[in-house]
Amino acid sequence: MGKRVRTYVYKTDQYSRVVGTAYVWKGFLRRDVGLQMLKAGFATVYEAKSGAEFGEGLEQKYRKAEWWAKTKRKGMWAANKKDFESPREYKSRYGMGSPQNEAKS
Repeated sequence: MGKRVRTYVYKTDQYSRVVGTAYVWKGFLRRDVGLQMLKAGFATVYEAKSGAEFGEGLEQKYRKAEWWAKTKRKGMWAANKKDFESPREYKSRYGMGSPQNEAKS
């Protein structure tokens, strides 16, 4: 879409994934891509068993944005709750999500 994206990297997690926050610029304002996705109901707040990294002061913003999207029934929250399964629930149901299990796959 012809927009510049900048990512602020925080760390590499236990799965060797890069963890950071992506921003796009709109005029002189930068917009947090993850926050915009949460507000639109296109994402959920990452739920890890331990060690989730959100960046300074972002976790509360993200949780509030997800709550707002759920309340307004935006995006994926427009469907019935029984039709939704979070990534954390899916991983728990299938016994996935630990480095030991990932190595066996």
